[in-house]
Parts: sequence; structure tokens; C-alpha cells
Amino acid sequence: MKNYLKILAQGKHLDQSEAKSLILQMTNGKTDPNLIAAILMAYHLMSPNLDEIKGFRQGLYERTEIIDLSSYNPMDMCGTGGDGKDTLNISTLASFVASSCGIPIAKHGNYGSSSVCGSSNVLEYLGYKFKKDSEALNAEMDANQICFIHAPLFHPSLKNVATIRKALGIKTLFNILGPLVNPCQPKIQSSGVFNLDTMRQYHYLLQDTHEKHCIVHSMDGYDEISLTGKFKLLSSGGEFVFHPNDLDLSIVQHQDIRGGTSIKDSAAMFIKVLKGKGTTMQNSVIAINAAVAMHCYDPSKTIQSYHENALECILSGKPYTQLTKTINQ
Repeated sequence: MKNYLKILAQGKHLDQSEAKSLILQMTNGKTDPNLIAAILMAYHLMSPNLDEIKGFRQGLYERTEIIDLSSYNPMDMCGTGGDGKDTLNISTLASFVASSCGIPIAKHGNYGSSSVCGSSNVLEYLGYKFKKDSEALNAEMDANQICFIHAPLFHPSLKNVATIRKALGIKTLFNILGPLVNPCQPKIQSSGVFNLDTMRQYHYLLQDTHEKHCIVHSMDGYDEISLTGKFKLLSSGGEFVFHPNDLDLSIVQHQDIRGGTSIKDSAAMFIKVLKGKGTTMQNSVIAINAAVAMHCYDPSKTIQSYHENALECILSGKPYTQLTKTINQ
């Protein structure tokens, strides 16, 4: 593993097989944590290329406990995190909205490592019990058209790495890998990424492995559609850049979508939005993220039409009812 670190220290990349070997060593539970931290810092300074991401993904999937949800043909809606913006839990909120509008969602999520509150933090605080049993997750999909796949249960080899990530408090290569290793291996993926380089890598990878995909990045640095300015969309259908005005939407300020300063605050915001009592700006941002995912799953309607559907759904409070059923499942 030290040999790989020397290569990275020279500003060089690993080939696919070397990257796979590296990630398997990093997650074997025996490697010196200081060496793992050094590798993570190296990739913080130099983003992995496509071959490395492919190798890392292959290695992680070898250690992943796979679950079969293919009969539902679900979509995952998952962001990389690591954008440092500390927003609402946008992708998780949008997941409940999209599923309330009829899209089957198998949401992959985790505790926050470089943010105050990840999707697992907020759902756990609200009383959701993480499930690993296939029968239980299939029952959630049957009843609610959404299930939550808590990453640590299905990626046990990442336990030691999680401690190191939390101590570093910065985005790492595991932010990049998170949306790419959903244990149910969905064929449809909606992802938000923190920079354009990662966006391109995702596009190259997902177009070879998924039936449909869409990737979003706001040009001012958000790993989701923030409506604070232009955003880019790469999908199975092409490459687009939108300004909010292009979709007849208003510009949003960062403070309009800022998250809570604690898990408790974040959970309170989460509930308020799902009850249809969020601000106009919060609702619009959640709705557009849901709309783009819905359009990816079924492009028969325009993004604008899906935004209207999603906004109507939010204001009805239907996603909150769905959340309550999911928690009590």
C-alpha cells in the first residue's frame, strides 16, 4: 500500500487493477489508519480518474452485502456530499417527494462525515429503524414505494474508514464512491456531485452500467440543484445547462436553503418541508430536484411539468404521510 502512496505523491494515477487492490487493502480492517488517512488526503488533493473510480467501485462491491430489489426497478437519489454548503437534506427530501409522485426509490444514505447532518442522521433521529433484512426492505417498497438503505449495514468493511473520514472532516474519495455502490445495484440513478470533473467521471461510468441516469451540479458548487444560479445536467438524454429562469423559476439565495446547525434543527426543517409548510424557496428547490429525477425515470413529460407535480405533492403534505408510514413500517 505504501507503494501506491508513493505513486500518488508523485501526482500519478493508478490503473484499474491497482485501484481495486488499494481499496481492498484500505477496507480489510488491518491497515494502519495513518496510511489510510494519507491516501485519503492524496485523493483530496488529486481527484481519482475514471480507471481508479472503476477499480474502487469493483473492490467495494466485492465487500458489499448485495440486496435484490430489482422487481421494483427502483431509482437511487443520492448526492456525493462534500460541497461544504450545509444545506437542507435536499436529496432525501426530494426522494420522498419523487416516491410520493409514483417513482420507486431505493435511497442509499449514510451519516454525515463532512456535514452536520446526513440522511441517516435525520431519519434515525425521527425514529426510523435501519433494516438489513431483504424481506423488510421489500415490504417497505411494497407499502410505501420507498426504502432507505443505510450504508454501514451493507458496507461493514468501511467501519474503520468511517472513523477516519469523520476525524478528517473533509470530502474524500468515499464521497465520490457513495452514490456508485448502492447495495441493490439500481439500473436508474439520479446523482448530485460536487464538481464538474466528478460529473464527467460519473457520466462515463453510468452510461456503461445503467439503463438511465442523470447527474446534476450547480455551477456555484452545490452537489444538487440549488437554484442559486446556473446548474448543469448530464443524462442519458444529453447535456444541458439551465438557469432557473429557463424553467420559469426564481433565483434562490444560499440562506434560503441553509440546513440546521444540529441534527435536531435539521430534522425539524425536514418535517416542516414534508408537511408542506416549508418556505416557497425551500419547496421550489426540493421540487426541482425531484422533478429532474422523475424526468430521468420517465421522460414522457417535461421537467417543468414534473416540477409542478412535485410542488403540488409537497404542498399536499403527502410526503409527510409517506415518511410516517415508512418510520412505522
